[in-house]
Amino acid sequence: MRKTVLYLVILAVLAFGVYYFLFNNDHGGLYPDSEAGFTIKDTGSIGKLFLVNNTGESILVERTDSGWMVNKKYRALPSTLNSVLQTLYAQAALSPVTKNAYENVVKLLSTDGIKVEVYGRDGKKMKVFYVGGASVNNIGTNMMIEGAKTPYVVQVPGFNGYLTPRFTTKVRDWRDRTVFNIAPEEIKSVSLQYADKPINSFVITRENGKLVVKGDPSVTTQMGEMNTRRVDVYMKYFTNVNCEGYLNGLSDMDTTIKTAPKQSSLDIESIHGKRQHIDIYWMAINRRSKNQQTSNAEIPDDYDADRLYAVINDNKDTVMIQHFIFRKIFRKAFEFYQKDGPAPTTPDKEMPRNVLMHKGA
Repeated sequence: MRKTVLYLVILAVLAFGVYYFLFNNDHGGLYPDSEAGFTIKDTGSIGKLFLVNNTGESILVERTDSGWMVNKKYRALPSTLNSVLQTLYAQAALSPVTKNAYENVVKLLSTDGIKVEVYGRDGKKMKVFYVGGASVNNIGTNMMIEGAKTPYVVQVPGFNGYLTPRFTTKVRDWRDRTVFNIAPEEIKSVSLQYADKPINSFVITRENGKLVVKGDPSVTTQMGEMNTRRVDVYMKYFTNVNCEGYLNGLSDMDTTIKTAPKQSSLDIESIHGKRQHIDIYWMAINRRSKNQQTSNAEIPDDYDADRLYAVINDNKDTVMIQHFIFRKIFRKAFEFYQKDGPAPTTPDKEMPRNVLMHKGA
């Protein structure tokens, strides 16, 4: 009995030793921290990230009192920031690269690697390492600590794949994609002007504490009283409105915007005097367009049914927006004068005959 207990104790000690040396790198495990310490468990202590590639393209992400900022100009996109912080928290060295791969990996890290510098809230450097491409078996990523002698295959437990895309140095991948984010009670006016169907255009203003919708007289005078509930609901649509992505710097984008038909212009003014203007353009139908096979009743057949172009931020940025996000904003003047209830069987019962309802209206 005593021998059995002794054997069990020895096995427990051996098991703990294996675990300690294989998985506890932060405390002098199988691979020393100076060579393989890619993990940062206390990501809350991080105050700044600096990423740069071999062409000099760089990203500076800093924690500020008003949130994380990118290159001291833009708010950081939460999904990209969280992806990097979660990767820093979880990534760990799996093994050194093989002897056969050593020279090639070191060369690629020096010529094509992404340098990642991590600083604490106190401004002191916490860690610097280089991120390369996928490992030979594609289950990890080649990385190397600055000053180390050996590159390692690094992996996030449970994820088989390379981590390089998470450490992007593209500004468009890091920038917050908010187009509008204004509370309804802070909106002073909204103007939506349709380029090819002006009869559907409207302006909503706040007058003496009440919201008023102004549009073509043939709409506003023939349809009775304004539906205040619809107006109140509409003003809530300008909270957390995002674009799909930035198109700045893409080849031929300026020419594309100049030749694209305009869909509408949208202006919002807050009660604090802040003004936002965006111009929205149709995107030509392409091989990815769903309406290439199935026509969409609301979108002209020549244009993509899912996406549009938009120029925002005082004409500084060109972005892609989605119909799915913006269609609730693309209302028409007569809709604010319709009564709530079941949709009419024929449009003429609820609106003047000259209000355009066909495709593109």
